[in-house]
Amino acid sequence: MSSTDTLTPSQTSTNAQVLDATTHANIHDKLARALGIKTAQVNAFVELYDEGATVPFIARYRKEKTQNLDDAQLRALEKSLNYERDMATRRLKITELLSTQGNLTDELQTRIDNATSKLELEDIYLPYRPRRRSPAAKARAAGLDVAAQALLTQEITPTEALADYQAQSSITDDSGNEIEVDFSDIDKQLAGVQAIIVDEWTQALDLLDNLRSGFAKTASIVSSVASEEKREVGEKFKDYFEHSESLARLPNHRLLAMLRGRQENVLGLKIEGEDAPFIEKIIKHFEVDAKAPAERQEFLTEAATSLWKEKWRPHIEHRLLTEKRLTAEADAIDVFANNLQHLLMAAPAGRKVILGVDPGIRHGVKMAIVDTQGHVMLDGEEKPVVATVYPFAPDNKMDEAKKVIDELLSTYGVDLVAIGNGTASRETDAMIKEILAANAELKAKAVIVNESGASVYSASELASDELANLDVSVRGAVSIARRLQDPLSELVKVDPKAIGVGQYQHDVNQTQLADSLDKVTQDSVNAVGVDVNTASPAILAHIAGLNKNVAQQIVTYRKEHGAFDNREALKNVPRLGVKTFEQAAGFLRVHGGSNPLDATGVHPESYALVDSLLEQTGKALPEVIGNDGVLNSIDTTALAANDDNISVKAIIEELAKPARDPRPEFKTANFREDVNSIKDLSEGMQLEGVVTNVTAFGCFVDVGVHQDGLVHISQMANDFVADPMNRVKPGDIVSVRVISIDEKRGRIGFSMKPESEKPVRPAAKSVAEGKGNDDKTSRPRSNHSNSNRPSNSRPVADKRSSKPRGNRQDKDNANNRRKAPRAEKAAAPNKEAPNKIGTLGALLQEAGVTKTKK
Repeated sequence: MSSTDTLTPSQTSTNAQVLDATTHANIHDKLARALGIKTAQVNAFVELYDEGATVPFIARYRKEKTQNLDDAQLRALEKSLNYERDMATRRLKITELLSTQGNLTDELQTRIDNATSKLELEDIYLPYRPRRRSPAAKARAAGLDVAAQALLTQEITPTEALADYQAQSSITDDSGNEIEVDFSDIDKQLAGVQAIIVDEWTQALDLLDNLRSGFAKTASIVSSVASEEKREVGEKFKDYFEHSESLARLPNHRLLAMLRGRQENVLGLKIEGEDAPFIEKIIKHFEVDAKAPAERQEFLTEAATSLWKEKWRPHIEHRLLTEKRLTAEADAIDVFANNLQHLLMAAPAGRKVILGVDPGIRHGVKMAIVDTQGHVMLDGEEKPVVATVYPFAPDNKMDEAKKVIDELLSTYGVDLVAIGNGTASRETDAMIKEILAANAELKAKAVIVNESGASVYSASELASDELANLDVSVRGAVSIARRLQDPLSELVKVDPKAIGVGQYQHDVNQTQLADSLDKVTQDSVNAVGVDVNTASPAILAHIAGLNKNVAQQIVTYRKEHGAFDNREALKNVPRLGVKTFEQAAGFLRVHGGSNPLDATGVHPESYALVDSLLEQTGKALPEVIGNDGVLNSIDTTALAANDDNISVKAIIEELAKPARDPRPEFKTANFREDVNSIKDLSEGMQLEGVVTNVTAFGCFVDVGVHQDGLVHISQMANDFVADPMNRVKPGDIVSVRVISIDEKRGRIGFSMKPESEKPVRPAAKSVAEGKGNDDKTSRPRSNHSNSNRPSNSRPVADKRSSKPRGNRQDKDNANNRRKAPRAEKAAAPNKEAPNKIGTLGALLQEAGVTKTKK
């Protein structure tokens, strides 16, 4: 199994079955130490998990058993458990293979037991992997092993070692199959002997570890343009056309950008490093310098050189790059998962009547009104309330459009207008605000909504089922309205990769990405819960214990038999068995049903316990729900010991705030009305915007100009920012200042630093005096005041799954983290500051703490 494989639940279960109790116990102890929890907590989780319990269910309804592990801890535990089980299974297999071959030694067993990654395990086994057609295998089959051993142990020349060799007329491998080889002349025989020696030396794993460690510290990764004709078509990769940096210090996002450039045949990548020091280490390890006579020493030196250049160096380069890639992919997947979680858990506008607007120019502005339940409104003739207007060129029917929109807003009591942020969004926003300003009776408010993925939903099978009576072009407007009303319920209908909050999402392991995003979606949906009588199959499929088939069965049953009156009725749904009901019931809500508890997060298994609590109060359930005074007076000491699943305290908290929505309060950003495109921006302009994406090197902010701007990590605060995700998340409303504009490349640079706290002006003069330092992405070279070359550190934006976004550049993350604080300190007033030029000026400009004087 490769290092990037992701196990299915059935595979995980199979792996667990082949491991003995001691191995399981060791895994549990290791996980407890790694995650900083108790072994008893790991044991409790594993028992529930192997019985088929889901993470949301365990986190919510088995807190007592896991001693209050939350969903984040449980997800980390789940991931680590599956990985360690996979590792243990592979260890067992490699041990068996080596034992069968007769190659297993105590040293190898220790190395296998101590391996920390799948790549390391495969490296241990690599020298012993059967290769019947390798040069060494063919040479051994031809009988050249005798000569090879003689050269390794005796003071003879290579020619003398082959003196008694007789070339065989036919040669067979271990399986008795005849193989074609030619060892008829001395040169071919010498090559075969050398292949055997090199193959034997590859088993010196301690030496290989030493060389890998040394090479990793000094190696550089070099990227270059693949060919001259690629310079124009590969413009987005131009920062990597001539780029070199330390492989060990290469930031994850930059590696992914280079790999994408190679994948698109724009860039060529190679690893550069020394050879001589490592060949010398091989020679020293095998004591080649002590070998005599001179011909033998020369031959073995050639073997050492061949071992390094043809075997170990290519292998080491591949492993180092693979390890870096896997780390980078894991980081990118985590970034995507975090962004998706914040997007799914964005504040809902709630039960409002909303006019959804999908802006357009040539094809018109599509509109649809949804009611408080998210259903498309019907007019007096039972027809959907939808419309298309053409206010912009080439039709220019502005007055007609305003009249239609004003009538829609007035007739249907619209509370909010949700405007998609695609083409013509600001023009549409301005038009609607004019309509609202002209009619005092209209109470609606216009809100810009991220529409990424809406077109994907419009053309989906789910949209065809939900909105069968609407044209595909209008479905996007419905989706935009619903996104404002309840982001979670609508976004689960779209493939997360189409929402556009990922970082190099198409370049990572797709199975791992899908698994991670699915778990994030599941956790978000279950944290909020769903109304089983209104939920779509798309959101029901993410409820703990359910899948697409069962979710569809619930909706089908609902259509045939009417709304569910209580949770117990769910047991009548085909394919919804006892275990599924146990996992899902607590997250499925029935509002207005026969049992008020069905509208809460209290699990049906605890209803009897609630009855015991009610007996103490002497009150009916409706009088107790939401009544803190009564709930706080309940004596729980006698009841707590009888409940093995969830604490009485947790049940009382749920009764106090039944089905509490964990999402934040709804609020919107105010875009400046005089700023509608990148042409309207100017340096120093202060704007309010919405964070659309957070990456390892900063965040992107939408200020309403159709291009997201980058707030680089060095521009997020005056103090050190280790991780942008600790400062902002998608959906946050932030204030930014424009610090750079590249209209040609569609790139905007923002700063979140307070302008009043910028360092004083004297150092700015230094920037002006620095040679060729107008580019705000300049990166200085130490000790060379005028070597201010453009930074080769911008990642390439992932634009394949969302509308085009501008300014997806990135500066040198490591450089900025290291140098920006120094620059700020250096910029403080002092007598020497005016005389510091070049490097200091470049540092100041890169950190964004000053601006060139005119």
